[in-house]
Amino acid sequence: MELWMIVLMIPVFILVLMGFNFLMGYRKDHIQIDFDERYTDFNEYVKAITNKLKAEGRKVEYTDYRTFKIDGKEYVFIERNVSIGGVPLQRTILKPAR
Repeated sequence: MELWMIVLMIPVFILVLMGFNFLMGYRKDHIQIDFDERYTDFNEYVKAITNKLKAEGRKVEYTDYRTFKIDGKEYVFIERNVSIGGVPLQRTILKPAR
């Protein structure tokens, strides 16, 4: 019975890990940004994202609510707040618009 439980737990662990990676934006063509400080004011958050991407040498324009144009492509801004090791992490995910 113990071997059966171990065999069952391996796929469950893999699915949980894949789900976490999916939610945190680890996918093709997605841009992830982690800042040292937390932003509660949305306008300051957008400015910080724009400045960070410009510092990386990208051409950035904030076009609409939660929509950026980065290097000629449309991206949708998604914010995730996750506690990692008891420390809250504010992750910025820029997902390509379809």
